[in-house]
Amino acid sequence: MPLKSLTLAAMFAVVIAFLAQISIPLPFSPVPVTGQTLGVLLAGTILGKNTGTLAVLGYLLMGAVGLPVFARGGAGLAVFVGPTGGYLWGFVLGVYIMGMFLEKSKHEIGYLRLAAGMVLCLAVLYALGTLQLCYYLQLGFAEAFILAVVPYIPMEILKSSLAVVISYRARKVLKKAGYLRNGE
Repeated sequence: MPLKSLTLAAMFAVVIAFLAQISIPLPFSPVPVTGQTLGVLLAGTILGKNTGTLAVLGYLLMGAVGLPVFARGGAGLAVFVGPTGGYLWGFVLGVYIMGMFLEKSKHEIGYLRLAAGMVLCLAVLYALGTLQLCYYLQLGFAEAFILAVVPYIPMEILKSSLAVVISYRARKVLKKAGYLRNGE
């Protein structure tokens, strides 16, 4: 992997860690609203499947070794098996699938394709987050879905809209500067 890609992956791992600290607890859920997903969406849409996934893995590694980069300053391996762990696993798979979807485009990637890729990513990460919450809280899937997905939809629409605009412009700048190839 080129040094430029590794540098971008490291930078986006830090961006995700920074945005994860924007955390709003909800009184009825162990899962806060965070800026984390904004960072994940930006990593996947701007960097593509390989570099974006590497950025997310770098972020998770920072948290796994004890750096307080997860929401509310969380850290350590226990977070991966706690109520929010499924979302963390979902970040990896979601970014990879989103990147594959975006990279299949034969044309310039526009706003609608970016938004569709983000919907795919969010569907994956919320599915895994809901499944782990089912297990962790001993809930049925429908009950966990109402707790783990429904309250977050308005904020995800807002974050995704912001991410579409930012990533569309950032992709253009990074391509012009030679940091992204046409397939990314």
